[in-house]
Amino acid sequence: MGTLILAVISLFLYSVGTALQALSFRGRVHTNLAIISLVGALALTSHGLLIWQTIHHDGGFDLGFFQSSVLISWLIVALLLALGIRKPVHNLALAIYPLAGLTILMLLATPATSRLVADDNYGMLSHITLSITAYSLLTLAAAQAALLYFQNRKLKHNYNSLLVRNLPPLQTMESLLFEMVWAGVVLLVLAIATGAMFVNDLFAQNIAHKTIFSLMSLAVFVALLIGRYTKGWRGLTASRWTLTGCALLMLGFYGSKFVLELVFHHAG
Repeated sequence: MGTLILAVISLFLYSVGTALQALSFRGRVHTNLAIISLVGALALTSHGLLIWQTIHHDGGFDLGFFQSSVLISWLIVALLLALGIRKPVHNLALAIYPLAGLTILMLLATPATSRLVADDNYGMLSHITLSITAYSLLTLAAAQAALLYFQNRKLKHNYNSLLVRNLPPLQTMESLLFEMVWAGVVLLVLAIATGAMFVNDLFAQNIAHKTIFSLMSLAVFVALLIGRYTKGWRGLTASRWTLTGCALLMLGFYGSKFVLELVFHHAG
């Protein structure tokens, strides 16, 4: 199946999934959660096939800026659907599905960049896999933190707002956030460790900023977890620290890739 067809199918399904979730959120229709999840799973499948056609090449994987973005958005959707089996996270689809669609549009609308990683370079591939999984999970945590932030604000001013009525209890939202952060921190530590093992020079000129921002982000998340268990941080404080940590991580990854690949046309 052609790349354009897969992209159009994915965009259509993500649009349908977003619309169904929005209508359910607003109480306009009573949509079965299984139907919304099925639409998401179909979108994830076509999205995955699109990734295989655009990223996998003979001898390696193209992990340029837009290819990496599409891969990370696919993984975020996969994590959302997997968590949704047991956890009340389906409202995050209102942000995650449009994000996935946006990365697909960017891939179609921009010139191809190339950063080929050999498919027999298992050490580097393990580092990349752990890194993008950590990025994806912590991005999901950031979306959860944003919802928690607005939920806290609404509870102080309007207990009967649409947002408050449709979100799980505050304690459940906080527990979900810290579960995501804990898992993301573990993966980020493993990503940094494998980078130290398999990258020739982790502080080389082209990746020093990525490493520094990753370490800064890790420090923020670790401080958040320590604050949670020593000072009882929660609510707005937890949301702000999570969003700050994710911003540092995304700045190191996307900021550096954008400048190196799209501004200076250097494979970084």
